[in-house]
Amino acid sequence: MRPDATRPSESSIPPVSVPTLFVAFELGGSTWKLAATIGAGQAPRLRTVPARGLTRTLDELARAKARFQLDPAAPVVSCYEAGRDGFWLHHALTVHAVRNHVVDSSSIEVNRRQRRAKSDRLDARKLASMLVRYAEGERHVWHVVRVPSSEAEDQRQLHRELKTAQRERLAAMTRIESLLITQGLTLPLTGRESADTVQAALAALRRWDATALPAALQARLVREWGQVRALTSQLEALSRERRRLLRTTDSPALAQVRQLMQLKGVGVATAWIYVMELFAWRTFRNRRELGALTGLAPTPDQSGTGRHRELGMSKAGNRWVRAVAIEGAWCWLRYQPQSELSQWYQRRFASGGSRLRRIGIVAVAHKLMTGFERYLRTGTPPDGAVMRA
Repeated sequence: MRPDATRPSESSIPPVSVPTLFVAFELGGSTWKLAATIGAGQAPRLRTVPARGLTRTLDELARAKARFQLDPAAPVVSCYEAGRDGFWLHHALTVHAVRNHVVDSSSIEVNRRQRRAKSDRLDARKLASMLVRYAEGERHVWHVVRVPSSEAEDQRQLHRELKTAQRERLAAMTRIESLLITQGLTLPLTGRESADTVQAALAALRRWDATALPAALQARLVREWGQVRALTSQLEALSRERRRLLRTTDSPALAQVRQLMQLKGVGVATAWIYVMELFAWRTFRNRRELGALTGLAPTPDQSGTGRHRELGMSKAGNRWVRAVAIEGAWCWLRYQPQSELSQWYQRRFASGGSRLRRIGIVAVAHKLMTGFERYLRTGTPPDGAVMRA
C-alpha cells in the first residue's frame, strides 16, 4: 500500500528559488475565483471563470504566467478547499502538470473577531497568501487532505449508499410512527409488509372517538410506506451485491476485508468500511495519524490559570469510520472478552460510572484501529484475539 497524496513532512513544492506560479481556487456553484501570485509581497491577480470550466481555467493559468513574465513551462502550484466539488479538479490539474493541494477547510486559520469581512475575493486572496507560506516551509499553516485515487474513491460508493439508504428508511419509519402517535395510535411494522397489508391495517385503526383515520392522513401514510418498501428493496439489493463482491472478487481491498472478518466480532459491514475508507489506499506512520483521521484523538483545554481539562474526542476526520469504530469497540468487548484489550478496559473503566465507560470505549476504539492496521500490515492479530473457526 502507498499513500495517494504527499505526507506533510514531504515537499511536493519546488524550491522558492525556482520561479513558480501560485494559484488559489475559491470554488463556487456558478463561478470560481482564481488568485494568482508569484510570491510574498506580490498582489494576487484575481480572475473569475465559470464553475467547472477546466479549459477556461487552464487558459487563465497561461495568461497569469504571461502577466508575471514567467516561462510558459514554469511550475504551477495550486490549492482549493475540500468540499462539494470533490477531487475531480485535483486529478484534472495533476494531469496538466499542476501540483495541487486539497486543503481541509476547518484547519484554515481565520480572524477571531466577532464580525469579519468575508467574500470569495477575500477568501481567494487569503488562500493564495497561505499557499505561499506553505511553499516557504510553514507546514502547519493548514492540513492537506490526502486524495484517494479514482479507483479507491469508487470503492467507497457501495457502503456509503447503503448507509444513506438505512438512514432514509429509518427516517421514513419514524415519520409514520410520529404521524400515528399524533392520533393516539401505534402500528407495529417490520418494514417488509406489502402496501395492501399496511393500507388495510390503517383502515382498521380507530381513534379515541372510534372514528377512522382521516383520508388525507391515510393516503400520506400509504405513500410513506411505499418509500419504506422501496428503500428496503434497495438495501437488500445492496447487501446482495456486497456479498457477491466479497465472494467472487479477488482484489487486494476485498482480501483485506476477508482478513479482518477472520477476527471474531468483526462483521462484513465493519470490515468493509474500515478497509474501503482507510486501509485499502492509505498508510500510517504512527497511531497519532490514525487517531487524528478517525476523530478519536483527545482535545485538551489548558491555560496559564491552572485550568486543565479534556474536551473529549476531536470528532474530526472521517465520520464514516468514527461511527463504526465506536460500535465495533462495543462488539469487541462482547465477542473478544479474553483479549488483552478487553481485559484492560475491564480493569480500568468497567467499574466506573457511565462517563468513565464512555471515555474508555473511545480509548478501546482507538487502540483497536491501531491493532487492525498492524494486523493487516503484518498478519499479527491483536493480543489474545480469537479467530473464527
